[in-house]
Amino acid sequence: MAALEVGDLAPDFALLDGAGQLVKLSDFRGRRLVLYFYPRDNTPGCTQEACGFRDRYDAFQQANIAIVGISADDAKSHAKFIAKYDLPFPLLCDGDGSVGRAYGSYGLKKFMGREFEGVFRHTFVIDPEGRIERIDRKVKAATHPADLLAALTVP
Repeated sequence: MAALEVGDLAPDFALLDGAGQLVKLSDFRGRRLVLYFYPRDNTPGCTQEACGFRDRYDAFQQANIAIVGISADDAKSHAKFIAKYDLPFPLLCDGDGSVGRAYGSYGLKKFMGREFEGVFRHTFVIDPEGRIERIDRKVKAATHPADLLAALTVP
């Protein structure tokens, strides 16, 4: 499967969030969506990134941009992560990695000489018509939310 590119139709998805509610890509039709993939709840980088989006949530909302996070964690993990850090946006459960694979954000990773399957830290901005507007594959958790907000709200 070829890597997604800007201008491609965003792969459809329907996943459960931390509250057990079904969230679909089509729910965001008519507004921009920041769809960010992250490796794991409650890890340092992922917490930093999620809190960065939380801290800028009102500014994203004012620009009519929704935020959704996706990882392989289950609903219970997401619910605890959301409650612990007061996250105002949904985190979706992609336990089998199928949505991550569709976006090229799940696959073989290497860490400390070990190989395993997991989620890559990638972000996709999807336009109101469901097309990919921007792709960030080299994400720095600490600065990404602020950098992305600045890039998406420049007049």
